[in-house]
Amino acid sequence: MPEITVIHIGFLVAATLVGIILGWVIRGNRSQQEKAAVSAGWQEQIDAQRKEHERLVSQNKNLMDQVSQFQASNRDAKNRAKELSTVVQEAFARRDELQREIKDIRSNLEAAVTQRDKLQTDLETRGNDDDLLKEKDDKIFQLSRELENWQDRLPPLIERYRVRDEEAAKIEAELAAARERINELEQEQDEDHAETRIEPVHNPNRLTDGRDASNDPIDAATQTVESAEEPLDGAKDNLKKIKGVGPAIEKTLNELGIFRFEQIADMSEYDIDRVAQRLKGFHSRIYREDWIGQARELLERDRSA
Repeated sequence: MPEITVIHIGFLVAATLVGIILGWVIRGNRSQQEKAAVSAGWQEQIDAQRKEHERLVSQNKNLMDQVSQFQASNRDAKNRAKELSTVVQEAFARRDELQREIKDIRSNLEAAVTQRDKLQTDLETRGNDDDLLKEKDDKIFQLSRELENWQDRLPPLIERYRVRDEEAAKIEAELAAARERINELEQEQDEDHAETRIEPVHNPNRLTDGRDASNDPIDAATQTVESAEEPLDGAKDNLKKIKGVGPAIEKTLNELGIFRFEQIADMSEYDIDRVAQRLKGFHSRIYREDWIGQARELLERDRSA
C-alpha cells in the first residue's frame, strides 16, 4: 500500500478548494439569472396592471361623457315637449275661436236668407204698390249685399280653420313623438343603470382632469317621500275612476298625500315629477292618459250632480 504523503494531501485540499470555488461561481451565476427572470416577470405584471389601469380610467371617462350627453338630451327633450304642449294648447284655442266665428257667420247667413225669402213672399202677396215694392226692393238689395258679404267672408274663415286644424294636428303629432322620445330615454337610463358596471379608480384627479362632473347620488331628501296621513275630514275620492289608476297606484298616491280629484286636477310639473319618481316609468303615462283632464271632468261631474 503506497504511503499518503503531504503532497497527496495538498493535492486533495487544492482539488477540494477548486471544486468549492467553481460551485460557488456556478451557483452565483444561476442566482443572478433567476433574479433577472423574476425581475422581468414582475416588470411585465407591473406594465400589465398599468395598462389595465389606463384602460379603466379611459372607460370611466367615456361612461361619464355618455351620462352627461344623456342628461343633456333628456333635458332638451323635456323642454321641447313643454314647448310643443304650449303650442298645441294655443292652436286648439285658435281653432275653437274660428269654430265659434264660423258658427256665428252661418247663423247670420241663415237669418239673412230667411229674411230675404220672407220679404220676397210678402212682396208677391201684397200686390203692385210701387212704394212698397221700392222699399222691399231696397231691403232685398241690402240683404243681398249682406249675403254676398258673408259669402265672401266665409271661405277665407273656413280655409283659416282648416290650416289651423292641420297645424294643431301636426304639432300634436310632434308632441306625441317628443313624449315617446322621453319615454325611450327614461327606459335607456334604467337599462344603463342596470347593466353598467363602474370600475374603481385609484387616481380621481387624473380621471376628472379638473372637471366638475360628479357621480354622487342626489340628496335623499329630494328622492324619498314620507307616508302622508289621511285628511282630517275623512273626505277621499275614488281615484280608481281615473283611467290608468289601479289599487296599487291609488295607494301610492295616498302615500304621497293625494286623496282627491281636485289635487290631481291642480298638479304642477313639480308634482308630476314627484309622482313619477315613485311610479317608475309613469311620467309619460300621466300625460298620455291625461290624468289631469280626467280629474277635472270628474270634478265637474260631481259638482253638477
